[in-house]
Amino acid sequence: MPFLNRHFVYYSVASLGIFFSSCAFAEDHVELEIWPGDLPAGSVEMAPSVIAKLKSELTQERIRFVDRATLTIYPAPEKIANGCAVIICPGGGYNILAWPKEGLEVAEWFNSIGVTAFVLKYRVPRRNPDKIHWEPMQDVQRAIRLVRHRAKQWNIDPERIGTLGFSAGGHLTVMSGVQYKTKSYERVDAADDLSCRPDFICPIYAAYLGDKYTDRVAELGSLVTVTKDTPPTFMAVTWDDSMRGAQSALLFARLREHGVPAELHAYAKGGHGYGMRPSENPVSKWNEQLHVWLKSSGFLSR
Repeated sequence: MPFLNRHFVYYSVASLGIFFSSCAFAEDHVELEIWPGDLPAGSVEMAPSVIAKLKSELTQERIRFVDRATLTIYPAPEKIANGCAVIICPGGGYNILAWPKEGLEVAEWFNSIGVTAFVLKYRVPRRNPDKIHWEPMQDVQRAIRLVRHRAKQWNIDPERIGTLGFSAGGHLTVMSGVQYKTKSYERVDAADDLSCRPDFICPIYAAYLGDKYTDRVAELGSLVTVTKDTPPTFMAVTWDDSMRGAQSALLFARLREHGVPAELHAYAKGGHGYGMRPSENPVSKWNEQLHVWLKSSGFLSR
């Protein structure tokens, strides 16, 4: 059985110095290590000196090193729980994790609408410059299978498990929906006998959707292999966010070509990296549209 612990498996209170002052609510949430034994074959190990430096650069907002992926569990309040679940992938260029802004705060919001949330602490920084998403994709595929395998324990519907992510985490979210048939690791246990296809995906200001992980041109890369079986998709992005808005629009068009239900909200202003934090820009309300979409799509049915 995977290792269980309270929040901050890898960083003790002493090494952190402080908890996230804006996210003290995370303190009582269980963190679950998703790999029960060795990491998948071929996982890249980093030099101890590099690891020490990255750990020393930990801040309230950013996690700079993860060697073993975890899920931090936010059960929906019993009175409003609807059986839906989401795995949240914070962004950070596959180099860091914007942990509270694009992880813990988002989990709190999902709880407010009756959704059980799992914040994925996937492996960073980048190990393989030619496949920067590969080890994180192993982590998200394993996470989906593990949540589905233990759905009864967490009172969730195994057919209403989605992924949502921001920036690089948005790219990882897209990969979870279009590359789920790619076998990224060998079977570990019974959880891996289940599908890693999410039931819906929500890439928010997704990055790197072009070839060679670019988001500076209006194109979709060869990894974005949409089919009729790609999960229903919700997207939010802004016009003034490099070419990410154009790439999301191209993805929307490709989803439509294959008959995949999709919704795209493209706002004029907001830039990049806003999470769910309020601002004067209308994009700060994107989560309200997500709530409506989840409800109208039947994912919040009790």
